[in-house]
Amino acid sequence: MNIILMERIQGLGNPGDQVTVKSGYARNFLLPSGKAKPATPQNIADFEAMRAEFERRAAETLATAEARRAELEAIGSVTLLSRVGAEGRLFGSVGPRQIADAITAAGIEVERRAVRMPEGPIRTVGEYEIRLHLHTDVDVNVILKVEAEE
Repeated sequence: MNIILMERIQGLGNPGDQVTVKSGYARNFLLPSGKAKPATPQNIADFEAMRAEFERRAAETLATAEARRAELEAIGSVTLLSRVGAEGRLFGSVGPRQIADAITAAGIEVERRAVRMPEGPIRTVGEYEIRLHLHTDVDVNVILKVEAEE
């Protein structure tokens, strides 16, 4: 099925690109979520008329993500206090929600879904490098210090 992308989709294309995808992917995900439109002559003409607006919005979101990356790099590290048992093991674990809340408490709004933890949740005290995915083109690493609560 031929579609026009309305936003950047990693591995597929940029806004305005006409791509061919499987019908189920288009009908069940891309079209209902507003990420794409069918590539009809009318939709192509409508998109060309609104191309400048889409490019302006894309540039704004990228600039916002770049500014947030600069703020996060300025902070450098975030400390998270947690209850600790024997041998430095945490009671429970530290996941994306706790990390996002700690960064937000430090003054920069971060959503839980932006936190990337490929090794899984943190279960011991220490320093960890956490990757934040702010935009499809913008990632930043933040040092998370997990310390024992007094």
